[in-house]
Amino acid sequence: YPVLFDERIAASLIGHLLAAANGSSIARGASWLRGRLGQQVLPKGLSLIEDPHRPRTSGSRPFDAEGLPTQRRVIVEDGMLTGWTLDLVSARKLGMAPTGNAARGTSSAPSPSNWNVALDQGTASRDDLIRDMGTGLLVTSMIGATINPNTGDYSRGAAGMWIENGEITHAVNECTIAGSLPEMLRALVPANDARTHLSRVVPSLLVPGMTLAGS
Repeated sequence: YPVLFDERIAASLIGHLLAAANGSSIARGASWLRGRLGQQVLPKGLSLIEDPHRPRTSGSRPFDAEGLPTQRRVIVEDGMLTGWTLDLVSARKLGMAPTGNAARGTSSAPSPSNWNVALDQGTASRDDLIRDMGTGLLVTSMIGATINPNTGDYSRGAAGMWIENGEITHAVNECTIAGSLPEMLRALVPANDARTHLSRVVPSLLVPGMTLAGS
């Protein structure tokens, strides 16, 4: 069935993509994106941009935890993956230049992290996508996760609203949605309802086909 991720939780899908593009995971060989640099990971026409210099945003900073200057960069351009998220250690392991993305906790060594990110929005509203999807699931909350970092196999508990003939009919609780992250991300259809003041600007996202289970 088609599955529409509500704007409040759609950033989790992009979060899985960012985690797979993390230089630490790439260096360990524990990412389904390994070997896919320069390949299509999102639909053509969609770009994912990181901008740590946005004013009055929680993810903004002039330099990272290793003192390197941060910069605006395009992580995915026109659907194509353009680079990894790197700190000094992961960059050295991969033989690449750091991207100024080191983050540090109070008692931990630096590790790669993303700052403000924004996914291109579509032209349709969430209601338009609900109408056009016909029969499927609108997901409004997620429960737990089983995601294989090496293959991208995706399975999560979910709750939301069931859609019949383009209209919401009833609530759905404790179901499971499953699919393959690489295929899901390459088929995304974005809405136009992202909240631009957030650190992660991601609209509602429609995945045209997923496996659903539950009573």
